[in-house]
Amino acid sequence: MTLMSIVEASRRALADEMRRDPTVWALGEDLRRGGVFQQYKGLQAEFGPARVCDTPISEAAIMGAAVGAAMCGTRPVIETRYLDFTLCAADELVNQAAKARYMFGGQARVPIVVRQPTGLWMNCAAQHSQSLEAWWAHMPGLVALAPATPADSYAMLKAAIRCDDPVILLEHKELWGVTGEVEEGEPDARLGQARICRSGSDVTIVAWSATVAVCLEAAEALARDRIGAEVIDLRCIWPWDQETILASTAKTKRLLVVHEAVLAAGFGAEIAASVAEATGARVKRLGSPRIPVPFSPALEAAFRRTPEEVAAAALGLAS
Repeated sequence: MTLMSIVEASRRALADEMRRDPTVWALGEDLRRGGVFQQYKGLQAEFGPARVCDTPISEAAIMGAAVGAAMCGTRPVIETRYLDFTLCAADELVNQAAKARYMFGGQARVPIVVRQPTGLWMNCAAQHSQSLEAWWAHMPGLVALAPATPADSYAMLKAAIRCDDPVILLEHKELWGVTGEVEEGEPDARLGQARICRSGSDVTIVAWSATVAVCLEAAEALARDRIGAEVIDLRCIWPWDQETILASTAKTKRLLVVHEAVLAAGFGAEIAASVAEATGARVKRLGSPRIPVPFSPALEAAFRRTPEEVAAAALGLAS
């Protein structure tokens, strides 16, 4: 086990896979300089510009080239710089990559990894701060992952690269510096499996990405009020781990889903509805207001969901 940050874990995972498999390569803007968050630092020096490839400023061209290269037998890792910019390549991702296996009767696969730095980060405003995981969950043919720890960042990037379907990897911008123990080599990263971060018997709290830490802090506060919150890191947006969530909710009879994304039509609605239909448990969602992410530090702070809000919502369910 090695202590490292999420940015270092993701860098090592990509380097490991590029050493293991010569068909793995990366493309995007500014990779020569290490990427916006230095997640590619040193990789072009080791693997050369043909495998760590700087591209023109055209997300549609980047995605289209990667989709074609994947269908020809390589495994591209696409850097989009910010999740928001992926929307410039939505046709190539949604209408080509996601549908190719179905439309070609299984004769073609598109094993791409689309890395999307997601979520709030240092007052980056409405065009650089969105959380759009529900968009990708809605699209048949895509896998969507949201690691929250260095161990998951390492293991899930490796698993994503080896997956034969297009994978969206949602990497929260405020988590790059988070440190933790990482098992290098061949870690277990079964896609579609949630992780129980904290056990409890009174209320189930489900979150993913940066919101997991918020919910764990809320669970500490709830414990002081003798409320046992079971906190689950979903990890995979699609496919999502219904079995773990349903088992926990069957025990607690209460479910709170928390996400940074806008509450309206967020992925929390899918989880809440599925649990309510299957168990009849009391359910509640907590998300952000349906507004563009503000630039103002004070307004951005109001946009964020806090541990106090999570604890209050869970306490309301448990009472």
